[in-house]
Amino acid sequence: MTDLAARLLYAAAALLGRLPWRWLMRLGDMLAAHSLRRDSREARVVQCNLELAYPELLPGQREQLRQSILRGTARQLLGTLRLWTRPHAENLALIREHYGVDHLDAALASGNGVVIVAPHHGNWELLNQWLAARTPLAILYAPPESKVGEAFLQRVRASDDSAARVTQVRAEGAGVRQLFKRLAAGGVVGILPDQQPKRGDGEFGPFFGIEALTMTLIGRLASRSGATVLVAWCERIDGGAGNHAPAYALHIAPTPPAVADADPKASVAALNAAIEGVARRDPSQYQWTYKRFSRRPAGEANPYWPYCYRR
Repeated sequence: MTDLAARLLYAAAALLGRLPWRWLMRLGDMLAAHSLRRDSREARVVQCNLELAYPELLPGQREQLRQSILRGTARQLLGTLRLWTRPHAENLALIREHYGVDHLDAALASGNGVVIVAPHHGNWELLNQWLAARTPLAILYAPPESKVGEAFLQRVRASDDSAARVTQVRAEGAGVRQLFKRLAAGGVVGILPDQQPKRGDGEFGPFFGIEALTMTLIGRLASRSGATVLVAWCERIDGGAGNHAPAYALHIAPTPPAVADADPKASVAALNAAIEGVARRDPSQYQWTYKRFSRRPAGEANPYWPYCYRR
């Protein structure tokens, strides 16, 4: 039943993905407007995040940014369904500009392994497809609570021949050991670094001036393996208009050396600085619908409670 449900979900996504880009973008705008009208949980989370991360903005400025974030998030969701269900060669044609690819080439040539840090900025699924077309890649992921959801993700990330070069690794003990082995063999691993880990698996470090529980895995991988750590993102440079599809620029850049520091406090501070640098490029393309600051140091209250939890 799980596989059948995943197949049906994939068929629905593929059907939706066949809509013209302009229809998908308009539908995304409608979803964002609906989210604002009904004061959805996502709309409230974005409001709280902007108050925390951008206190210098006037209320009207934050509201404009919130609307832009919700539109961008909805458009990206629908666009990703298309990217998941269309040929990768067609998708990769959306990337019109490339920056810093030489950093990846040099890291691959070194043979010491590469850790790709991919913040939730722009379209990270398109980034995955670009990386998979260039090199075999292991992607660390946190499995959804739903078995159907996990089966669906397995299917959409393996819907093209080039996806055979992608190994999806569950974020658990056995999966982490697999990442170390891959790096020891000079391979490449990709990690989304800006979601809260479980307590005990992370360290607090500043992010937009606020202490945020941050994974220590990237620092451990780098310090123990000697792998090169690069930050990469696929940023929208043209939202698409009329019959035109959106266009993207792919960026790859070095991370601060302290990301590989054996001291977890120093490592997560450097990692968060790299992520923040990407997010500040265009806040409307960052995933501000996520409760990034809900787990607090001892004695601090959850800033999202109760406003972002009520129905």
